[in-house]
Amino acid sequence: MMRKKIFGYSVLLLLSALFLSSLLLANGLKPFTTDGCSAFPDGTIKQQSIWVNCCIRHDLAYWKGGTFDERLKADKNLESCVAKIGEPEIALIMLAGVRVGGSPYFPTYYRWGYGWPYLRGYQALSNEEKQEVKHKLKLFKIMINSLSEELE
Repeated sequence: MMRKKIFGYSVLLLLSALFLSSLLLANGLKPFTTDGCSAFPDGTIKQQSIWVNCCIRHDLAYWKGGTFDERLKADKNLESCVAKIGEPEIALIMLAGVRVGGSPYFPTYYRWGYGWPYLRGYQALSNEEKQEVKHKLKLFKIMINSLSEELE
C-alpha cells in the first residue's frame, strides 16, 4: 500500500515537472490571434460590433505584451476608444474588467503578453523580440490579404 502511494506521488511529481518545464522552456511568439472583446460583448444589441475594433487593437497590445506602463496605456486606449464611440459608461466597465482580469500572471488566453510563453510577466521587449513581433504581423497581414482576395 505504501509503495503504491509513493509511486503515485512520484508520477504526479514527474508529470508536474514535465508540465512546468514545457511552459518555461517554450519560447518564441505565437501567431497573433484575437477573439474580439474576449469575455465581453463586441457591441450593443442594435450594433453588435460597434466597439470590436477597439478590442482588436487592445488584443494586439496584449498579444505582444511589454511593461506594466505599456499595459496601462493599452487599457486606457481601450477606454478612450470605446468612449469616443459614444459609450463612456461601457468604456469604464471595460477598463475595470481588463485591469482586473488581464494580469500576465493569470493562466488565461487573454492575459497581458498572451503571445509569449506563460509566466513572462511584465518585461520590455528586446530588439530581437520587436523584430519577431513585426515578422508575425507581416505574416498575419499576408493571411488577411489572402482571405480578402478569396472573397472577391
